[in-house]
Amino acid sequence: MNTKRWIALVIAAAVLVVSLLVNSVFTIFQNDFTQNLDEMMIEQSSGLDETVLEDGSANSRIAVLEVNGAIQDTGEASPLLGTVGYNHEFFLQQLEQIKMDDTVKAVMLKVDSPGGGVVESAKIYDQITEIQEETGKPFYVSMGAMAASGGYYIAAPAEKIFVNQETLTGSIGVIMQSINYGELAERYGVDFVTIKSGPYKDIMSPTREMTDEERALLQEMLDDSYQNFVDIIVEGRDMSEEEVRAVADGRIMNGRQAVEANLADDIGYAEDVLAHLRNDFDLENAEVFEYGTSQSWASLFSVKVQSLFGADLETQMLTKLMTEYSAPRMMYLYGDK
Repeated sequence: MNTKRWIALVIAAAVLVVSLLVNSVFTIFQNDFTQNLDEMMIEQSSGLDETVLEDGSANSRIAVLEVNGAIQDTGEASPLLGTVGYNHEFFLQQLEQIKMDDTVKAVMLKVDSPGGGVVESAKIYDQITEIQEETGKPFYVSMGAMAASGGYYIAAPAEKIFVNQETLTGSIGVIMQSINYGELAERYGVDFVTIKSGPYKDIMSPTREMTDEERALLQEMLDDSYQNFVDIIVEGRDMSEEEVRAVADGRIMNGRQAVEANLADDIGYAEDVLAHLRNDFDLENAEVFEYGTSQSWASLFSVKVQSLFGADLETQMLTKLMTEYSAPRMMYLYGDK
C-alpha cells in the first residue's frame, strides 16, 4: 500500500476508537443520569426532605417527629394565606415513610398539643401501633408544654413517655360543644326556618334547646369514644381499667402527677429522651434526623402574602373561617382550638 492508503487506514482506526470511547462514556453517563433521575423522582414522589440533626451512621438512624398544635385534618391549607401549624396529612406521610425505611431504627415523638379530633387522633394511634407491630421500631415520647387529651392519646402506645415538671397532660375524655344563640336571635327578631327529614336531623342546632332524647343519643356516642380512650391507655400503659378511670375524668395534671399516676415514665427534656433512646436500644452511633418538605413557589408566595398583610385580626379571622369546620364534632381536646 502507498502512503495515502496507510494514512486513510490510520484515520479510520482512530475514528473507530474515538467512536467507541464516546459511546462508552455516553452509556455510562446515561446510566448514571437515569439512576440519579430515578432517585430524584422517588424522593419527589415521597414529598419529604431530611435534615440531619446529629451526625452518625446512615444505616442506623433515629427519626424525630413532632406534633405541634391541635390535631385536626383541615384539608389543604390556602396557598394565599399559607396557614402554619400541624399538618395531619404530612404527619401521616412521615409515619408511612418510617414504616418503609429500614435504616430508621427508632422514633422520638415530640408532642406539644391540646389534642384534637377523635378520628385524627385514632388514625395516628393506629399507624404508630402498626409500625410497632410490623417492624418492632420503638417510640419514645417527649412531651412539651402541653400533651393533653388527644395529645396523650397518640402518646399512649409509646414504649416510654417523658414529661417536663411543668407539662400539662391528662385531660382524658371526650367533649362535644356547640353554641345556642336562639334567644339572642329572637330578641333581635331573627327567625330561623328549618325543614328536616327526621326529628334529629338538626341535632345540636344553635337555634333551639336540645331535647333529652337528643342528649341521650349524643352521650352514648361520647361514652363509646371515651371507652376507646380508656382502652388504649390500659393497653399502652399496662394499667387496669380501674386505675385508668381513676384519673380519666377530664382532669389535667403536671409532669410529677403524671409520673405518679403511671401516665408517664420519667422527667426529662428532649435531649434526655434521645439519650435514653440511644442507650436502651444500642443506638449510640445513630444519625438523628427530621423530615421536612421542599418549598414550592406557592409556599414561597404565601410567605410574601403574609408579610404583606401581616398577622392582623381580620386575616386571622378569615383564616379561621376558611380552614375550620363549623359543625359540632367529638373531640379529644383540652381548652380552645
